[in-house]
Amino acid sequence: MKEVLIIVNPASGGGRTGRGWPQIAERLREEGLVFDSALTERPGEATELARDAVREGRPVVVAAGGDGTIHEVAGGFFTGGEPNAGQSAMGIVPLGTGGDFRRTLGVPKDAAAAARILLAGRRRTVDVGRCRYRAGEGDRTEVFINIASCGLGGEVVRRVNGGMRLPTGELTFTLAIAISLLRWRNRRLRLTVDGAEHEVVAQQVAVANCRYYGAGLQIAPEAMPDDGLFDVVTVGDVSLVENLGLLRPLRQGSHLGMAKIGCQRGRRVEVTPVEGGPVRLDLDGEQPGILPALFELLPGALPLVAP
Repeated sequence: MKEVLIIVNPASGGGRTGRGWPQIAERLREEGLVFDSALTERPGEATELARDAVREGRPVVVAAGGDGTIHEVAGGFFTGGEPNAGQSAMGIVPLGTGGDFRRTLGVPKDAAAAARILLAGRRRTVDVGRCRYRAGEGDRTEVFINIASCGLGGEVVRRVNGGMRLPTGELTFTLAIAISLLRWRNRRLRLTVDGAEHEVVAQQVAVANCRYYGAGLQIAPEAMPDDGLFDVVTVGDVSLVENLGLLRPLRQGSHLGMAKIGCQRGRRVEVTPVEGGPVRLDLDGEQPGILPALFELLPGALPLVAP
């Protein structure tokens, strides 16, 4: 029987994962985990390695890195937005900057604790989002498992992934948010949820499968990754002063019901800009393209080893 495969992104966490991987691997083996490992060298390689591992019949394919690594490995369980056949499940060893997907699932940051979860082997199926968006001159389809957002979120992710790094993920994202807010102008968007269409002037729209993004901002505090629905959170036409006042409620998850904050649930979401320039998209902390975008929920599409 083939071993568990751990796909490691050495660039995650500002390079800390690569520098610390020999010690992390030793801790995993001390817990009794038997595995092979593969270190990525370029963007997109984790998806290719995961897709090959699923085809080979690896029992568990593990993402070792941040939310971007988790996003890429999850993508390897799908081709063209459709699930690949196989019995493999996905696991995670959280090592990156944001750590948002693990928060909803309750996976601890400690590598030894993550190994014990993998050894326990408890499987659950989680929902996955499928997104068709504009990239270059055409459209592209990609899956996401945590949160997609459009508007301010795409700008923030562009700055973080462009090399902005502070000692913690929370500080990194807080600075990126502050800089992005100074230049951001709210946009008029056409939002359609399960066929119900309306226009909104918004700072951003978040299409959430899980609860957290931006290194601990609880944008969708009631989202569940296995309930068969997106939580669609709209941050409306808020001013700079109102934005600053939102940071604490967002960390606490107490913003729903506040003025200019909307939330609805659905399985099919379309977001189209009505006027102005490009609106950037954020998928699981990656910035792959721009609006317009179509988001569709794939219920129970990904087997996951989790608490």
